[in-house]
Amino acid sequence: MEAIVKTSKEVKTEQKINLIDGRFTASEAADIINSVLNVKINFHKLNRLSITEGNVTDNCEYDSGRIDELLREQITAKEFFAQARLEGKKLKMNSTIHISVED
Repeated sequence: MEAIVKTSKEVKTEQKINLIDGRFTASEAADIINSVLNVKINFHKLNRLSITEGNVTDNCEYDSGRIDELLREQITAKEFFAQARLEGKKLKMNSTIHISVED
């Protein structure tokens, strides 16, 4: 005789990921933020490449604009971390990613 096991799985519609939470030196903080920004920049570059591969007339305005925005943020962050490093300051960083299901 086989036993039938029923499980109920709750369907999640939201997810939170505590990505960064702590105190860091300016160098550590710079490494973390630069890594995150580089991943996002590369994501958009690859997305732009995949869009233009089939359609060379597509300007990829969103991806190009987002890449430019992230590059500007990288410069701003570099200046911020350099100042904190000069002043010998520790930095507290926290970042939570909120994900929700859309219809």
